[in-house]
Amino acid sequence: VNVITRNPLDMASGTIFAKLEGAYTELADEFDPNASALVSWKNGEESLGFMLSGIYQERNIRRDGVEVLTYSTTNLGGQDVLFPGLIGSALFQQDRVRTGFNFAAQFRPSDTVDFNLTGLYSKFDADNINANYMAWGSRAVGRGNPLTNAVIQGNTVVAGTIASDANGTADFGVVYDAIDRIASSESRNIDLDSNFQLSDALGLHVRVGYTDAEGNTDAQPFAEFGAPASFNFDLRGGTPQVSYTGVNPNDPADMVLIFSSLHEILNNDEETYVYGDLEWELDAGMLKSVKFGAKYTDHERELIFNATTYGGFHVPINNTPGTVFAGGPTPGDFLSDIAAPGTLDSYWQINRDATEAFLFGRLNSSPGRVYYPQQNFSVAEEVIGGYVMGNFEGDRWRGNLGLRYVNTDQESHGNEVGGTASISNPFGNYDPIVVNRSYDDVLPSLNFAYDLSDDKVLRFAAAKVMTRPNYNDVAPRTSLNPGAFTGSSGNPELDPFRANQADLSFEWYHSNDSIVALALYYKDIDSFITDNPVQENHQVDSATQPSLACTQVSATTWSCPFTINQRTNGTGGEMKGAELAVTWPLAGGFGVQGNYTYTDAEDDNGDPLPGASEDTFNLTAYFENAAVSARLAYTYRSEFFVTFDRNTPLNQDALQQLDLSVVWNVMDNIALTFDGVNLTDEEIEQFTGEKFRPRAIYDNGPVYFAGMRVRF
Repeated sequence: VNVITRNPLDMASGTIFAKLEGAYTELADEFDPNASALVSWKNGEESLGFMLSGIYQERNIRRDGVEVLTYSTTNLGGQDVLFPGLIGSALFQQDRVRTGFNFAAQFRPSDTVDFNLTGLYSKFDADNINANYMAWGSRAVGRGNPLTNAVIQGNTVVAGTIASDANGTADFGVVYDAIDRIASSESRNIDLDSNFQLSDALGLHVRVGYTDAEGNTDAQPFAEFGAPASFNFDLRGGTPQVSYTGVNPNDPADMVLIFSSLHEILNNDEETYVYGDLEWELDAGMLKSVKFGAKYTDHERELIFNATTYGGFHVPINNTPGTVFAGGPTPGDFLSDIAAPGTLDSYWQINRDATEAFLFGRLNSSPGRVYYPQQNFSVAEEVIGGYVMGNFEGDRWRGNLGLRYVNTDQESHGNEVGGTASISNPFGNYDPIVVNRSYDDVLPSLNFAYDLSDDKVLRFAAAKVMTRPNYNDVAPRTSLNPGAFTGSSGNPELDPFRANQADLSFEWYHSNDSIVALALYYKDIDSFITDNPVQENHQVDSATQPSLACTQVSATTWSCPFTINQRTNGTGGEMKGAELAVTWPLAGGFGVQGNYTYTDAEDDNGDPLPGASEDTFNLTAYFENAAVSARLAYTYRSEFFVTFDRNTPLNQDALQQLDLSVVWNVMDNIALTFDGVNLTDEEIEQFTGEKFRPRAIYDNGPVYFAGMRVRF
């Protein structure tokens, strides 16, 4: 995708653009302002121009959800079965504030030379809190308590009863996590884009720039509460249902603090880049031009994780009553759109100010934060590439043939558990590791178009393509969830996504502003990136044995088996399908647009490829004239496999959404706008392999935007 932004010399001098908009988020019941403005100037000779723009946005976000965060294994009557390890009612709230500006200074001293210097600064504040009140089945059963009244479907217990004290020892049957994040990010970019027409036939394009970003959770107050409890659960009926005995979810006095932390997580990212392109126009028969190019990027990504230690921070405040942290209840309409009869839809919330004051007070009186080796990492990636491409043209046909070469040097730094234990740390003993990788890719490509007639075009394209892994994926680090004995880890030996692909399409432009296009596509995937669950032992801090599978290391430390989702390369696969796209003006300014994509995708083992839906389509009805532009758009995507989440697969159920956009041009320079997103209040539903194993149901609610645009 080549995004071409506004340039000062392309606009009328003295152009002023402003937009003021209000956003109403229905679920949060908040009305927030958005504003943006742009001003542009150029001299009379059109050789020098400046442009400056700014933006300010606020959004209050709320998401209601019911989650089954893990499925654990137990034995019932000689049969190994899955049962829900954690069933929670989750409330996510976030306050977003985005401010930013960008500028452009363009200098064109002649028709053959052009310089465009642009800069960007953006600040994003995103404080949020996620509160999840959960039935802790994996803890109770893991401590030797029975699962009774079981209703089994397939190999899964979809209904039953669990008591955390049935074996005579009072342990936790309910856990309440409140994660408060004080988070922000900043990004900056400076870029110089230059074009030189060296001769009538030779053009040079050079681009150099630097960009950096910081994405920080400056503090993450985390308070976890627990209590003994017995509960009945039922996963049938659409949304999971839980009812408790021995604990009142609306009474904070029934719970005590069982874990807490106040981590600091800092992300730094920067890149320097240089691009160069040389195009030589020829008059050599079918060969019309040759284009050469080179590219260099130097990228560094670092995560610094400073954590509060177990003994120095958390253990002394264990068993503090929940009343110390308590605030009001969940909103009165919490889960109203997705709850089934019996779903937990009300529980006490923490008071964020009181909780932050308590934990920050503990931070000041304890040894404070320490370096957490298992989470810290850095990745450096240096890329050198070049290409050559020929543009061809003949009678009723045109195309290009090219070859790109890319060399990637990658250096990943992290820490691994054990070894010589050269790093002695409160979280364990570690060794620093460095993994260096270098790989080359040679990527040919072909594009061809043939005009069957004045309004019909046949196209063919073929290429070898690659996409590098995300930096988190190649980091040698491990992130743990001790409550569910699950985690995730990177893999510095990952290969990039690689595939050979081909497309064949037919296009019919039957009238102005219209098209009917049919395309067939095929991808032979050499490698892709997914998750591979592996078993590893890691340390957990607990005053009591978290599970019978854990062995004691010290008075409050246990070694427990974890299921770790490690990023890995799939064995390869195949993706093929067809696409149909139609834009058809009707009469009186009305028209329709639509596209449909069918995909048949699986890996070499016959399993689904991550992210591939079989059916995807969009249908838009529109009306346009000089005064009004209106669009009503419906989007649908069938279910797809996402990845492995904790120790089980994560699948996304079918998604659909209806959106509306209206622009009324009141005057030549004034327009009123209205947009509605997710008008029918569709939910996001996820499951674990089978529909009878729900993973999550989320409600984000509709969002409405109304505003005014002014242009002079």
